[in-house]
Amino acid sequence: MTGPDYIHRRLHSILVKKMSYSPVTLIHGPRQSGKTTLARSVGKPLGYSYFTFDDPEIRAAAQSDPMGFISSCPERTILDEIQLVPDLFRVIKLSVDRHRVPGRFILTGSTNMLFVPDLIDALTGRMEIVYLHPLSQHEIEQTSTLPFLERLFAGDFKTLRVERLADNLADRIVAGGYPAVLKALSDEDRSSWHRIYANSLIQKDILDLARIRSSDIIPKLLTSVANMSGQLFNVTTVASKFKMSRNTVRDYLILLERQFLIERLSPWYSNRMKRLVKKPKIHIGDTGLACTLLRIDSHSLLKDRELLGQFLESFVVQELKRQASYSNKPYEFYYYRDRDDFEVDLVIELGAFELACVEAKASATIASSDFKGLRKIKAAEGDRFKFGALLYDGEVCASFGDGMYAVPIRMLWENST
Repeated sequence: MTGPDYIHRRLHSILVKKMSYSPVTLIHGPRQSGKTTLARSVGKPLGYSYFTFDDPEIRAAAQSDPMGFISSCPERTILDEIQLVPDLFRVIKLSVDRHRVPGRFILTGSTNMLFVPDLIDALTGRMEIVYLHPLSQHEIEQTSTLPFLERLFAGDFKTLRVERLADNLADRIVAGGYPAVLKALSDEDRSSWHRIYANSLIQKDILDLARIRSSDIIPKLLTSVANMSGQLFNVTTVASKFKMSRNTVRDYLILLERQFLIERLSPWYSNRMKRLVKKPKIHIGDTGLACTLLRIDSHSLLKDRELLGQFLESFVVQELKRQASYSNKPYEFYYYRDRDDFEVDLVIELGAFELACVEAKASATIASSDFKGLRKIKAAEGDRFKFGALLYDGEVCASFGDGMYAVPIRMLWENST
């Protein structure tokens, strides 16, 4: 599964390592993020057989005789879109318990399997899970530099000058990270792909599986969330807008989360900080999809500076989470805001004893006052606070003292030398 259009995924080596000791390895992530391509690129050289449950005949066979289907699978098998046949989970458990060898099954799923109790219950202790996001900018550019998070916690930034992204920043936000979109030649082509993708996903994986009668609510709710990406999320406000109960809105949001279309970012707490805002932030899963839902192209995004700043925050959150997914380090992501108007877009914890912070601004210039949220956390956390980065669309990477750096946004994925 290589060729001129294949982009090497940084998760490849992690997947191979997990297969070397785990009988079952699950790759889950949104549809069209590259799960099948990754599974087959790893499995083909090792002799894995491949079956997809998107094929109605294969799905019907597995549903009618789960035990017989798994028993007849070759020694090494890839089962694609496993969420479509949940009855297989316990049968796979029995098969693994009878013949426990590393790398027995590679599973892929387009539903967040952490929301599927039957899978977790059946395969606990027998399965490793990896999360394949859409492509990070780091992967798109195929740079050899260390992921930004490693440089951030090490404070590995030097004073240097780079070229501004300028209009290219909006282009990257509008494009997003789905591999198929990278082949599109224009904003119109990308928007067409995103529209077809969203409609297909909603009809195939949400409305059908959840048996929702009102087919227009989910698309409208997803568009509403896209418009709020990077902002505090209030369920009551959304419920009032759609004239639905809070519980119904909450259930629909869980459906969108299960398909990786949206995600909530929890607030960061500290016993040393007071007057904290405790609502979660909501982020769309991919800014390219968000722009299409709101009918925004790169030109209109550049004209709306407020929306550009809002989507830049989601873009940075996505990029860092995508980079974290192919790291072996236990990064945890939060945001910080208090009632005194101090805020930080990302508070990132590494284990129990280290944290670093990231703030993102779409402007080409910054001032010392832009670091006030970062400095407040540093003052409260002391030695636990390692470094803070203010990402901006400027030209100069430079220290602002006390472990604070101004960092051009392109250094999220480019070499710093």
